[in-house]
Amino acid sequence: MKDMNKDPLAGAADRRRANSGDPLGANSEIGRKLKQYYDELVSDNVPDRFAQLLSQLEQAEPAQKKD
Repeated sequence: MKDMNKDPLAGAADRRRANSGDPLGANSEIGRKLKQYYDELVSDNVPDRFAQLLSQLEQAEPAQKKD
């Protein structure tokens, strides 16, 4: 006897993912967009003032370690 509470389409998305070789399904598109956004952020130039502040911080750290 067939289970009446079971959704006949419940496994359709899983079967499509298995056939396409994409384990994340719709989340793959979200992941791709996030990676693209992250790559763009990483490749942006650091503003000069921020780079100066980082340099000052790096110079101050060894002085603190000696104390």
